[in-house]
Amino acid sequence: MAFILGSGSPRRLDLLAQLGVQPDAVRPPDIDETPLKGELPVPYCHRIAREKVKAVKAGDDDVVLCADTTVALGRRILGKPEDAGEAAAFLYALSGRRHRVVTSVAVRRGDRLLQRDVVSQVRLKRLSDMEVNAYLNTGDWQGKAGAYAIQGPAGAFIPWISGSFTGIVGLPLAETSGLLQAIGYPLYRGTP
Repeated sequence: MAFILGSGSPRRLDLLAQLGVQPDAVRPPDIDETPLKGELPVPYCHRIAREKVKAVKAGDDDVVLCADTTVALGRRILGKPEDAGEAAAFLYALSGRRHRVVTSVAVRRGDRLLQRDVVSQVRLKRLSDMEVNAYLNTGDWQGKAGAYAIQGPAGAFIPWISGSFTGIVGLPLAETSGLLQAIGYPLYRGTP
């Protein structure tokens, strides 16, 4: 049984290591992540994680794990910004407000597919122009849903969360642990 991580995220690799899980292969799937017209954040995230895990080539006994994380401001999906201008627009939209971070985790082994959606609440403090510009200059916004990562420099902008910290980072460990065990993958292999 091989474990395949369908994600190129170094954060997900680090989080899996906390469970004693080292992938045998890393195979990020290439799928279209464009939201459907009128698609809401939780169903969107669920659909994308499911499409990702189905797109990864694997043997019948291999375990494949994929996840998708999105930032939701009301009904609006804030994906990965195209450029610094869009990143700034996202940050100003989130400034001083609460929003949701949705992470959906999908695990497949053969024809069996298990999935969990985790929704957390996050509040960003009111951001000054100086803070936004300094943050944009770090480049940390690149490739991040909503233009920020709680575990990076933007952590200084977040005074309050409710939910799963690891879910906000990109892989909720409690739910991921449960899914892997339910599909028959042992955790903490090689630990004393």
